[in-house]
Amino acid sequence: MIKWEETTELSIKDVVCQLQGNEYVINWHWAEEVPCVYVHRSAYGEPFDVSQISDTELKLYTREEYKAHKGLRGKSEGIGRYTYRIFPCRLEQGKPVMLIPPGEAHIVHVRTGKAKIWYSFKRGRSWFSAYQSLQIRIFSEIPVSKDVLCYVKKEGSAPTNKDDGTQYAFIRDIQPGENLLPEIEVRKKDVIRLFFTDGKKYGELYELIPE
Repeated sequence: MIKWEETTELSIKDVVCQLQGNEYVINWHWAEEVPCVYVHRSAYGEPFDVSQISDTELKLYTREEYKAHKGLRGKSEGIGRYTYRIFPCRLEQGKPVMLIPPGEAHIVHVRTGKAKIWYSFKRGRSWFSAYQSLQIRIFSEIPVSKDVLCYVKKEGSAPTNKDDGTQYAFIRDIQPGENLLPEIEVRKKDVIRLFFTDGKKYGELYELIPE
């Protein structure tokens, strides 16, 4: 079992992550007296309790390894967002003791890729009516909560953002693969576009692509 204790020292700080090709590299500043660190990775937003982590969830990383690899490297594979916690260690009878510092100076968030969401529209024919049917088709690489997307309708021109027109919520989650939404009735002059409900939040996780 990993031995740990709290500390008031900020001996790990300035943790940053950069993408380099198909890898991401995490770098940080650590005090000279720190011989090694324990690295913990978890899914972004997952609760963290140091008393609940097991030895297998921690990776011991020495200064020598850090220098040889010019940081901590990982493969940027798949789609996800992770949190890395870098815990400094002190040696006690030659064995590392993990130190838990205050605050978040030892933490960095890593994004390995954006999930792609493609969408298109199919309009029904209506020769003599001012209205016509419209069906939204969405193809997603991964499951997407219904709260992530909305569609906006505007007469005469394309809406430029989620507030530029009449906004509608999705009624069910998006599944991986093709999703055909129930047909709706729109005016012939109506233009429909899909948007993120929170562009700043979801734009980091997904890429929305009109077809």
